[in-house]
Amino acid sequence: MQFITNGPDIPDTLLQAHEEGRVVFFCGAGISYPAGLPGFKGLVDDIYRLNGTAPSDIEREAFDREQFDATLDLLERRLPGQRLALRRALAQALKPKLRRKGAIDTQSALLRLARSREGSLRLVTTNFDRVFHTAAKRTGQAFQAYAAPMLPIPKNSRWDGLVYLHGLLPEKADDTALNRLVVTSGDFGLAYLTERWAARFVSELFRNYVVCFVGYSINDPVLRYMMDALAADRMLGEITPQAWALGDCEPAQEQRKTIEWEAKGVTPILYTVPAGSHDHSALHQTLHAWADTYRDGVQGKEAIVIKHALARPQDSTRQDDFVGRMLWALSDKSGLPAKRFADFNPAPSLDWLLEPFAQERFDHGDLTRFGVPPQGEVDTKLRFSLIRRPAPYDRAASMLLASGGITGSQWDDVMFHLARWLVRHLDDPRLVIWIAERGGQLHDRWPWLIEHELDRFALLEREGKTSELDEIRLHAPKAVPGPLMRTLWRLLLSGRVKSPWHDPDLYRWKGRLKREGLTATLRLELRELLAPKVVLKKPFRWGEDDASSADEPTRIKQLVDWELALVTDHVHSALRDLADEHWTSALPELLDDFQQLLRDALDLLRELSEADDHSDRSHWDLPSITPHWQNRGFRDWVSLIELLRDAWLAVRTNDSARATRIAHSWFELPYPTFKRLALFAASQDGCIPPEQWVDWLVTEGAWWLWSTDTGREVFRLLVLQGRHLAGATQERLEVAILAGPPREMYRDDLEADRWHDLVARSVWLHLAKLNTSGLALGALAAARLGEISTAYPQWQLATNERDEFSHWMSGTGDPDYEDSRDVDIAPRKRQGLVQWLTKPPPERRPFYEDTWRDVCRTRFFHSLFALCDLAQNGVWPAGRWREALQSWAEEGMVLRSWRYAAPLVQTMPDAVLQEIAHGVTWWLEAASKSINRHEGIMLELCRRVLGLPLEAGAGSRIIRNGVETYDPVGSAINHPIGHVTQALINLWFKQNPNDNDLLPADIKPIFTELCDVQVDRFRHSRVLLGSRLIAFFRVDRPWTEQHLLPLFIWSNPVEAKAVWEGFLWSPRLYQPLLTAFKSQFLDSANHYADLGEHRQQFAAFLTYAALGPTEGYSVDEFRAAIGALPQEGLEESAQALSQALEGAADQREDYWKNRALPFWQQIWPKSRDLASPRIAESLTRLVIAARGEFPAALAAVQDWLQPIEHPHYVVHLLHESGLCRRFSTEAMLLLNAVIADQQWAPRELGQCLDEIEQTAPQFAHDSRYQRLREYSRKRGL
Repeated sequence: MQFITNGPDIPDTLLQAHEEGRVVFFCGAGISYPAGLPGFKGLVDDIYRLNGTAPSDIEREAFDREQFDATLDLLERRLPGQRLALRRALAQALKPKLRRKGAIDTQSALLRLARSREGSLRLVTTNFDRVFHTAAKRTGQAFQAYAAPMLPIPKNSRWDGLVYLHGLLPEKADDTALNRLVVTSGDFGLAYLTERWAARFVSELFRNYVVCFVGYSINDPVLRYMMDALAADRMLGEITPQAWALGDCEPAQEQRKTIEWEAKGVTPILYTVPAGSHDHSALHQTLHAWADTYRDGVQGKEAIVIKHALARPQDSTRQDDFVGRMLWALSDKSGLPAKRFADFNPAPSLDWLLEPFAQERFDHGDLTRFGVPPQGEVDTKLRFSLIRRPAPYDRAASMLLASGGITGSQWDDVMFHLARWLVRHLDDPRLVIWIAERGGQLHDRWPWLIEHELDRFALLEREGKTSELDEIRLHAPKAVPGPLMRTLWRLLLSGRVKSPWHDPDLYRWKGRLKREGLTATLRLELRELLAPKVVLKKPFRWGEDDASSADEPTRIKQLVDWELALVTDHVHSALRDLADEHWTSALPELLDDFQQLLRDALDLLRELSEADDHSDRSHWDLPSITPHWQNRGFRDWVSLIELLRDAWLAVRTNDSARATRIAHSWFELPYPTFKRLALFAASQDGCIPPEQWVDWLVTEGAWWLWSTDTGREVFRLLVLQGRHLAGATQERLEVAILAGPPREMYRDDLEADRWHDLVARSVWLHLAKLNTSGLALGALAAARLGEISTAYPQWQLATNERDEFSHWMSGTGDPDYEDSRDVDIAPRKRQGLVQWLTKPPPERRPFYEDTWRDVCRTRFFHSLFALCDLAQNGVWPAGRWREALQSWAEEGMVLRSWRYAAPLVQTMPDAVLQEIAHGVTWWLEAASKSINRHEGIMLELCRRVLGLPLEAGAGSRIIRNGVETYDPVGSAINHPIGHVTQALINLWFKQNPNDNDLLPADIKPIFTELCDVQVDRFRHSRVLLGSRLIAFFRVDRPWTEQHLLPLFIWSNPVEAKAVWEGFLWSPRLYQPLLTAFKSQFLDSANHYADLGEHRQQFAAFLTYAALGPTEGYSVDEFRAAIGALPQEGLEESAQALSQALEGAADQREDYWKNRALPFWQQIWPKSRDLASPRIAESLTRLVIAARGEFPAALAAVQDWLQPIEHPHYVVHLLHESGLCRRFSTEAMLLLNAVIADQQWAPRELGQCLDEIEQTAPQFAHDSRYQRLREYSRKRGL
């Protein structure tokens, strides 16, 4: 984890070992640089200077070899005063400059870091100076010092203090103490080789602890002696824990430094020191931040959550890895940081789940962090994520042979709170898809949370509580699901979503049928195997039709891609193999089961708005109830129709009366599928009398006579049973046919000629089919048939029944392959594909489908080479390319498709590129995230797309509470220009840019071009550039100040809105940037309403900046900006103020006095008219968060307090804080201010009042206390 921007990345394993008290910091001279003390080399120079001598030749040789201990050994022998002269000079040289800024900060930080949670200090230094003593005195961190050679045994039970391994300078002149210092090579020889007391200490230390070296250089002689001692132990077979070292490194030297450190048996944690400088601030600031976070314990981690919850994880970089910080904080086993994350307003983006939370960033070394003791042998293959990880033994499922239910592991507090956070995103289809992709099975506690929220929203809607729903949406825009999303949640919660990993076996069932015959249990099991389920997948949007629509989605397909399936896959082929005497004899008994399963499937289609009483998908997925080669079996769910048909035929063989009753009942059921089955039954000889089936056809305005859904079965019925018609029944049918189809069955905008032809064709076809049955048509019918046949002589009945189908599919090898086709089955080989792709695609129809996309997915090279062959002849079928690119952009395909298809796409003509711009750019963006070749092609394609005259588009609209607003971010991420911009940013980020590297020469001109406000369509780019403003500013400040920052000026409000919303999509405080665009930032407060969906983020961001310290801004400027915010903005500001104080952990009192109170007194507007219940709620949380400053905080804000609409949570916080006992008077005043006569009293109000009365019994007679007590009794639950 990176504690500071551009700081070293502290490994999680070291952090965890430190949390567990197993780390000992070993401190070298580097930690005392801020106090003006030298390193070993500088110390030798100072000793020569103070003794008034220069090195001899032999001393110079040792010095130049950096053997400083040997140099001093030679000098000590040469000096007249020998040992003491050298040591007195050393004492003089090591006088710290304690007045310097930060002189003792690092020592103070290390004293905090080295103290275990139990209070024991375990710290080692090889320095002689007394800076640790000064730091301890000033910060109240007293410790026991152990100076060499009187060292403790380095074990937890025997050691509590700071070890001066090589001795400690005495406070007053003391030659005996100076004599004991380990300075020269002779001293080191005694300590590590002869007497070995230092070597023994180091060996034992390394055996018992994880050691982290701080303040040593790679060639430090002190380090060399210690590592030599350790190497000797290792040669004797000793196993020691891993040792770490915080080491400096110049840019681009990381690999060399790593090799050098590892050669010493130490794993380096490198931090950057700018070339040619001695700036070790990254080390010191990291230690300070680590110590502060450690001191604050879990609250320090909560502060990390508050700081980064608003950001989008995609913006995390190697230089500023805030995702690593967030994961480290959220993994705290107390669950409190995760709780803070779940409750944060506005609700953190779902991107946290889709990216870092689900990424397998943890390995074997992280097991202990999650309470799982690792095995001795390291599992190098183990990888897990925050939300899918090994469980500790007390929460893990038992190993068992039988159980009474769900056997998964129990949630810990972290997982529970993350689930609570996700419940704030129930209107985001990405969450449902994410669950479905992982199996669709929810942990047993999660459905309860989801259903509780769905019930709550439904109740609020029934009771018309729109203000409460608006409040929920304000903090979590995706919290309240719309009707379509509720349908998806119902499917998921009821177990109707198919798991991709569950693969039951029909063949095993068949074996048992053969063995046992049809039993009740086998029947029930078959029902489970053939139960209908829904498969959910990510939707794919090509055009702007769905993505940019201003209206709420009207179809589930706009939210997710879905298809109806059965629990078992490949049912068609399995059933073909099942057909034997056992199966045939079982069919009649299974009819009721098949009928119920089919009804369930159609009900599911209705739930998904794809079926109703007059239409469903069955005629498309199963064109003919009568077996026919058009029934391709592409959709397994229609097996249920065929099974029901076959079961009915089996029943009819043995019991025709029952079969007739069943057929009658079918026509009474909803859905065309059952009407088709009834009409199929009627086409069988002697089953349904003509009077009955004619009645079916002419009922409901003759709907079923003309419906496309029942067409095939109606024509079969007319051909096979028409000859049995006679008298009134025949006349009744003919009159209905002559009347033609009802006009309401067809589109309103049909041209008159087209409608005339359509009626003529429909009437002719029905009469012609009836005529072929052998029936003598009535006079009127016969005349009309002759009349139409004369008018349209080209109309002839098809010899293959093709005219009975609503659509017709043909593929190679089918009898009529050369006929024109409505729908094609794509060949799967290259040559066949080339021919197939050259034929013009049929006109689009409802439910139009073909198998090209499936070929692209499963036969990548065949599809690519076929397109390549066509391209060489100048043929570029745009629609086919669009579908191919859609398939190739999928996760498992994108790398391979980019590798082989990019050179071909590069040659695509501009006209084609423009026509399928959405498809190409979606693919480019997907590929840019992980490609390692063809970067030049990527850049060229990006340039070409940017050069196309694409429409800027109307853009996305968001409707909230009936108000429609333009959404620049939604528009940008769904537009080809936005896809290209994101691809360019991804390419740039793959180079791991560092501060001040400047933009790459090949990409920079493109970014410059995108900043041209004269080009409207590039505004989509500018939104995304704005979202990465900090990265641009850090890497190339001159370019950013010239091209990007001017866009934030409100003189061009359209541009400013776009880039500001991009920036506020993931806002973070960065001091140099705040200084650079100060005027634009402050002016944005005057344009709060223009900031659309991101205006709340602006109010919070402005508040955090005003809380400071923010250089270059005055109090007056912040006061004016906050004062310019409208009521809603002030409410958001008050919320940010309370969250900031809550995130200050153990420093809350100081934060209140130094940050929050000055903000309140000097910046917050002073108009009482602005007070509102929402502000009062935030201020109440602020007062409670002030802890020890509770009375002062209440006094400061009490004039702004008023009754809160829903006081339950703040009363809970007050009770939990213990403030009712500590400050009973103020607690009573606070409760009196915020509680009036709300409908339900907070559950913990009574407990708060009890604590107040116990602490201050006199309040029992106070009228305010009595009012609260009476209210609690009257309204309490």
